[in-house]
Amino acid sequence: MTEPLIRNRLRETLARGEVAASMTVRAFRGIEIARIAATAGFCSIYVDIEHNTLSIDTACQICMAALEVGVTPLVRVPGRSPDLIGRLLDGGALGVIAPHVRTAEDAARVVACARFPPLGERGAGGALPHFGFRSIPPAVANAALNAATMVAVMIETEAALENVGAIAAVDGVDLLMVGTNDLCAELGITGQFDHPRVRAAYARCIAAARAAGKHVGVGGLAAHPDLVAEFVAAGARYVSTGTDLGFLIAAATEKAAFVRRLKT
Repeated sequence: MTEPLIRNRLRETLARGEVAASMTVRAFRGIEIARIAATAGFCSIYVDIEHNTLSIDTACQICMAALEVGVTPLVRVPGRSPDLIGRLLDGGALGVIAPHVRTAEDAARVVACARFPPLGERGAGGALPHFGFRSIPPAVANAALNAATMVAVMIETEAALENVGAIAAVDGVDLLMVGTNDLCAELGITGQFDHPRVRAAYARCIAAARAAGKHVGVGGLAAHPDLVAEFVAAGARYVSTGTDLGFLIAAATEKAAFVRRLKT
């Protein structure tokens, strides 16, 4: 079997039916976070530029560092514009997580931005970090990138839930990422993560993904491991475990509390 030009550890993990653990990068600005993720045992990170001020350059530097240590880098984008998605993918990302997807047409637009013809409309940008900046024949490079690049779409609205079967069926969509926080707000049950409507939403997404041969991701439940375990048992296979900022605050709070409890 020929070794692929680009290894996507996340895709390989999901293909084996295993559960993939991902860390969200939201606060860290240095490339060290990629090595930290690898040391901690994550197979994937996603750099969130929807909800903070991280620049494209910083996101791409982190993505390139992740490639070097075998951690699959995704970027959560703030929109579906081809100029933004193309620059992030050219800069080192191996996929995007797209918010505000409500219809199959929305999902297809993300796919078009992320994949080269004939699967999409992505333009060629020359030597890329995915190949160590080696010169690869365009036909070979484009095929390898199409095979390695992942498209995840957020399911975080009632409209997305209603259309989830059609969204999952879009060729080129790999992952349905349930944004539990925003979905709860949309459903009028903000913060009620164990509400029956949340369970019904996950069940509907998992059924749609199975029918289309795709995967479901769990998002927004870092503080609720019991629910994460429940949805994984039901069939979800990608878990957004929390943010770098959340991990830092939790560990720092624990250490400070320990010292305050010491007796002099």
